[in-house]
Amino acid sequence: MELPYAEPFRIKMVEHIYPSTRQQREEWIRQAKYNLFNLRSQQVFVDLLTDSGTGAMSDHQWAELMLGDESYAGASSYYKLKQAIKEIFGFEYFLPTHQGRAAENVLFSVLVKEGDIVPGNSHFDTTKGHIEFRKAQAIDCTIDEAFDTDIEHPFKGNVDPNKLEDVLKKYNDKIRFIIVTLTNNTAGGQPVSLENLRQVRQLADKYGKLVVYDSARFAENAYFIKMREAQYKDWSIRDIVKEMFSLADAMTMSSKKDGIVNIGGFIGFRDRELFRQATVFNIMFEGFVTYGGMAGRDMNALARGLHESTELDYLQYRMRQVAYLGQQLVDYGIPVQKPFGGHAIFIDARKFLPHVPKEEFQAQTLALELYKEAGVRGVEIGTLLADRDPVTGENRYPKLEFVRLAIPRRVYTDNHIDYVATALKNIFDRRHEINHGYRIIYEAPILRHFTVELEPVE
Repeated sequence: MELPYAEPFRIKMVEHIYPSTRQQREEWIRQAKYNLFNLRSQQVFVDLLTDSGTGAMSDHQWAELMLGDESYAGASSYYKLKQAIKEIFGFEYFLPTHQGRAAENVLFSVLVKEGDIVPGNSHFDTTKGHIEFRKAQAIDCTIDEAFDTDIEHPFKGNVDPNKLEDVLKKYNDKIRFIIVTLTNNTAGGQPVSLENLRQVRQLADKYGKLVVYDSARFAENAYFIKMREAQYKDWSIRDIVKEMFSLADAMTMSSKKDGIVNIGGFIGFRDRELFRQATVFNIMFEGFVTYGGMAGRDMNALARGLHESTELDYLQYRMRQVAYLGQQLVDYGIPVQKPFGGHAIFIDARKFLPHVPKEEFQAQTLALELYKEAGVRGVEIGTLLADRDPVTGENRYPKLEFVRLAIPRRVYTDNHIDYVATALKNIFDRRHEINHGYRIIYEAPILRHFTVELEPVE
């Protein structure tokens, strides 16, 4: 008899979470102005808002915290992280930052100016925000298959080479770099193939452009390459990562994802001159070049986390748990992005709630129903996140209207996953009763979804 699956770790410490009644949740979300970001953590039972900074560190990572060197300049922790980045990614130069959006802020202060065009594959919220804040434009060149949730394409995160070349031809003088997000979060945590990364590199070389990776979930992307690109099935994860990053000129990293830490980020550089230009902004915005926005203890934990996230047994556990949730939802008939992504399951809110007008934010409506039903917090990846068009001021309606259920690393058991799936089935069974959503009563001019305030449409 084949042995059943078992997680490759034991639980050493537990954290209490707080059950609640539906009546309590309905009052709490009303007080939060129907914005899930405004809830207190104690008001949430299973928190799938994000996988960013919410993972459980290992015993080795906790030990590294005690070895942190907090010297202002030249700390040993900096050199430990520098060595890990060189070993895993192959970049000689790096700058630590306090998280991924800080890395974008520093790098884009060098690379992006007003009127620029930045092509890529479905830029995520902070990436697009930093581009548009500088009065530049992000152009999505993701393959068309990504926008049909029923198509089983192994690499829905891919850049369409024809779309990209069209943009490069049309806006050549306004483009300094191409950005590739690994994995493609907005499209549903979908991976990019090594073949596609080579195609992007070839076009970048042809038109004289830099290639930058948004690398938050690089290890998950490497796992999908190993599983889905036949020629790499016998390669180690770290060898695949080295091959991926050999095709890039620079990288930004939100270490709170595949670094498996609670805070931190960095920028990796191949070119010394670009590194030197970025140090000016890193010192202005983050801190000295050998600590940036990070404590020594956190650099130590990150150096260890980068190695742990590229271990095959960890990645097999990680992908299995995400797929376990996805398969339950599919079995219940719930529409999700297929194939399942690396860090989250993305529910197709348009198909789930077809009677809710798009102007009333279908994905946000579904996310709020899930919280009221079971105390489960997901996040809208749809019209609220897409913001308004900076020229017309009109809402942008993206091709995909998702509720993302992002699973923290090494945190929840399969019983929690069963609980989430059952809650969604309950809502799906009564979906035809949900005919109205929400309207905005307050929004910020950029990245509005974090602080937006809503009220129900009666």
